[in-house]
Amino acid sequence: MQKRSEVRIAGLGGQGVVLAGKILGRAAVHDGKSVVQTQSYGAEARGSAAKSEVIIADERIGFPMVRKCDVLVVMSQNALDKYLKDLKEHGILLVDESIVREVPKIKAKVFMIPATKMAETKLKSKICANVIMLGALIKATGLVSQQAVEKAITKGVPNKAQKVNIHGFRIGLELVKP
Repeated sequence: MQKRSEVRIAGLGGQGVVLAGKILGRAAVHDGKSVVQTQSYGAEARGSAAKSEVIIADERIGFPMVRKCDVLVVMSQNALDKYLKDLKEHGILLVDESIVREVPKIKAKVFMIPATKMAETKLKSKICANVIMLGALIKATGLVSQQAVEKAITKGVPNKAQKVNIHGFRIGLELVKP
C-alpha cells in the first residue's frame, strides 16, 4: 500500500512557514519521494495568515491537495484555531508554545515546542523559529532524513543564512524526545 503523508505548516506571514514547506518538499525529493508543495498567504504578507502544504508519497501523487492532514504545524493561535479541524484523528500536532497559548484536548499526538523562544535565546533571531519547528517535525515523524533536510537548507536559503538555519534545525531535532 502506498504511503502518503499530508502536512500543513501554518502561521503568520513573516514566520517562514512557506520556506519551511519548501525545505521539507525539497528534502523529500532528495530522499527520492514524490512531492507536491503549495502555499498561500494574505495579500499584505507579513502578519497575515500564511500556510504551506506538503504531500509526500512513495509513489505518484494523484490528487495534489491536502484534504485531512496527518501532520499539522502551527506557529500562531489563529492558525491553530483555523486548521485544527483538518487534522486527522490520531494525527500529529506540533505547536509553537512560545506563541500559541490555548490548545484544546484532542485525539492527536501533541508536541509543544518553544520554537520562537529558542530562536530568540539560542540563535538571537526569532525568524529562525520555522527551522526549529521543522527539526521538531522531522524528529516527531521521520518523514524525511536529517541529511536531506540539511541539504535542502543549503540549497534553499542564502549562503550567509545556511549555518544559522542548520543550527536551528538541529535544535528542533533535540526538542522532541521519543
